[in-house]
Formats: sequence, structure tokens, C-alpha cells
Amino acid sequence: MYELAVKTRFAAAHSLSDYIGPCARLHGHTWHVEVTFKGPDLNHTGMLLDFKEVKTSVKNIVDKLDHVNLNDLNPFIKGGEENPTVENLARYIYQRLKLEFGDRERSVKVAVVRVWESPDASASYTEDREPS
Repeated sequence: MYELAVKTRFAAAHSLSDYIGPCARLHGHTWHVEVTFKGPDLNHTGMLLDFKEVKTSVKNIVDKLDHVNLNDLNPFIKGGEENPTVENLARYIYQRLKLEFGDRERSVKVAVVRVWESPDASASYTEDREPS
């Protein structure tokens, strides 16, 4: 199995509803994102995916999050279904990438999306679990 990963970052604000503590107030982070793809086979040029294509896809998603208040975006709109936590943000990015890369001829998949809200605090989201 091959894995390919790209990293990027963006700046955005958020506040957490129904939370007791300073994170209930509007504050910002420089969010770091790492996206990992996996697949069993390489293409005819010896690549799992083209870095250029992957970086463009991740950038298109992250650009919509950059320098915004995450609480103003679906599905994080205040009073909406989800808080813009680091966990929910990782899932949000994963699901958008899955839509874009899900219909590939080869079996390349989004493996995991990890998002850091600080240098020492992150969460990840994946739908595939390795057998234990």
C-alpha cells in the first residue's frame, strides 16, 4: 500500500457553542492541515497521485476556510448542527476531498485528514479502519 501526504495551513476564527471556557468566545487559529491518500497501485508514471492535482484540490477547499469566521459557514452556522471544532473541521475537509477523489478508476482513497489548531493539539478523521 502506498501513501501520499500534503500539508497546508490557513487562518480562521471560530467560537464554540455550549462550551464553558474561553473557546466560547470568538478567537482565531492558524490551522495546519495534513491530508493523506492511500492506494495499492501506482499509475503509468509511477505515481499514486500527482502532487500538483492533490495540492490544487486541497487548496480549493482550504481557500474557502481562509480568513473567515468558521461559524458563518455550513454546517457550522451558529445554531446549526455542528460546532466548528477541530474534529468536525477534519471531517468537513475529508468529506469534500472524498467527493472529489471518490470516483477514481484506481482504488486511491483519502486515508486521513489531520487538522492542528495549535502546534501541540490536533484531531484526525478517517472512514477506513484497519482490522485489529
